[in-house]
Amino acid sequence: MFEATTILAYKGANCSVIGGDGQVTFGSTVLKGTATKIRKLGKNGGVLAGFAGSTADAFNLFDMFEKCLENSKENLLKAAIEFSKEWRKDKYLRKLEAMMIVLDREHIFLLSGAGDVVEPDDGRIVAIGSGGNYALSAARALDKFGNIDEENLVKESLKIAAQICIYTNENIKTYKLTDEK
Repeated sequence: MFEATTILAYKGANCSVIGGDGQVTFGSTVLKGTATKIRKLGKNGGVLAGFAGSTADAFNLFDMFEKCLENSKENLLKAAIEFSKEWRKDKYLRKLEAMMIVLDREHIFLLSGAGDVVEPDDGRIVAIGSGGNYALSAARALDKFGNIDEENLVKESLKIAAQICIYTNENIKTYKLTDEK
């Protein structure tokens, strides 16, 4: 488990949303409360990504994934598989304790530090980081029993995680993709 952050992604009927908190910790100290751990990738920002783990490592991973995305002509499935292959081949990357979530309007994947590409069973909700399980539980409950739009589902789930996880704060940022061009 990463004592670093909480990232939650949700692929709903109307849009895909990724959100993350802003807390950066070092041991038991909060270094920053307003970090951005999510990004829009691709030429038109058609892929959303977020990370949990070392910030410096994450920038390298984002760059590497973006190259795979570009080489795959922005096909997320192909990019995720190519990224996984590259991650496994690189001796330095294999030692990273980092994870990423990537999604577009068709797919949602968790990319693990071991080079795994995992699509959630429901194909809609995935979370990573120290507060990931709390955010995931809240998102599943809100999805099943709530009447809430996708972006607010992500925000409220992350707020719930922040109330439980000491490594997660309520400075939440989100990005979303819609079907509209």
